[in-house]
Amino acid sequence: MKNKITADVCYDGVSGLDNALSGIYDVIVLDIMLPKMNGIDVLKAIRKNSMSVPVLLLTAMDELSDKVKGFDSGADDYLTKPFYTEELLARVKALGRRNSSEPAFENELRFGELKLDLQSYELFCGQNSVKLGLKEFSIMELLMKNASHVISKENILLKVWGYESDAEYNNVEVYISFLRKKLSYIKSDVSVKTIRGVGYCLEGAK
Repeated sequence: MKNKITADVCYDGVSGLDNALSGIYDVIVLDIMLPKMNGIDVLKAIRKNSMSVPVLLLTAMDELSDKVKGFDSGADDYLTKPFYTEELLARVKALGRRNSSEPAFENELRFGELKLDLQSYELFCGQNSVKLGLKEFSIMELLMKNASHVISKENILLKVWGYESDAEYNNVEVYISFLRKKLSYIKSDVSVKTIRGVGYCLEGAK
């Protein structure tokens, strides 16, 4: 999480496709050379299911025809091995921003009087601020990026804890409670509203 990215890892194309079809990912990094089902077939299956999630293909092949085949199959970007980790991260972040329906702030998100600093993990309300823990930050970021939607507990679990985590709904409830206390601490009128049986959303923006 040093680079504020949570990732699930699959080691074959079949399990990778199963994860991808869950619809919880902002960006998919897909190696072409995978056992059981190659990356191109995984990509075709993703697009066949009408999923628009950005896909970055990784491959050791650098022939133009291979790249064309990848793009024709629905890839959004292409990175040839070997590559620098910094370049991979930069491309993943760029694809994530491109896929977002929210205004693209490089270092912050805003909702009403709230400002979330994406670099320092600080939440601001006017002159008041508070530092968020990693899970608190991830949940608040999710809520602010999807401010017009109700986010289910299941979605929060998958996005924040990961596909294979054994965390449960009460983990979400605990961290929502932490966030509410911190919103109160900085005297914000914005609150995390519970939609019973559905999930959570932010309310109170002016």
